[in-house]
Amino acid sequence: MARIEHLNNPNAPKPNSIVVAVTVFVQDEQERVLLIQRTDNGLWALPGGAQDFGEYIAETAVRETREETGVEVKVTGVVGIYTNPNHVVEYSDGEVRQQFSICFRCRYIGGEPTTSDESSAVRWVAQDDLDGLSIHPSMRLRIDCGFRQLPEPFIG
Repeated sequence: MARIEHLNNPNAPKPNSIVVAVTVFVQDEQERVLLIQRTDNGLWALPGGAQDFGEYIAETAVRETREETGVEVKVTGVVGIYTNPNHVVEYSDGEVRQQFSICFRCRYIGGEPTTSDESSAVRWVAQDDLDGLSIHPSMRLRIDCGFRQLPEPFIG
């Protein structure tokens, strides 16, 4: 399913859903962040996805990271909560989702970066290499907050 991200676009379609979702900020021993290249829009992003029924939200973070990257993580904190109503995601099935994402800080447990149906590439990326990648501004905000290690979670 194709996906178009709209940020501060007055011509964006109106949202018709809000879904609880997570992203995961995890670093390796060299302080590189784990990123995927999404198959639905080609952009680089933190791993993540929607919460399933019967699942604790921290379990969602662990499951989505494993499914999209092959990497095992443990949740250790919250980077931030991202709810910008001017950021909507338009899907080819007609859903237009208003952003609601909790970005978790996680510790790397093990596993090797492996692609999936949702990720055409998975790799550890140094902070200095981020500018060379196509990353949506809303995702870049989460990544930057993760690297800054703010004393309190970002709420916005």
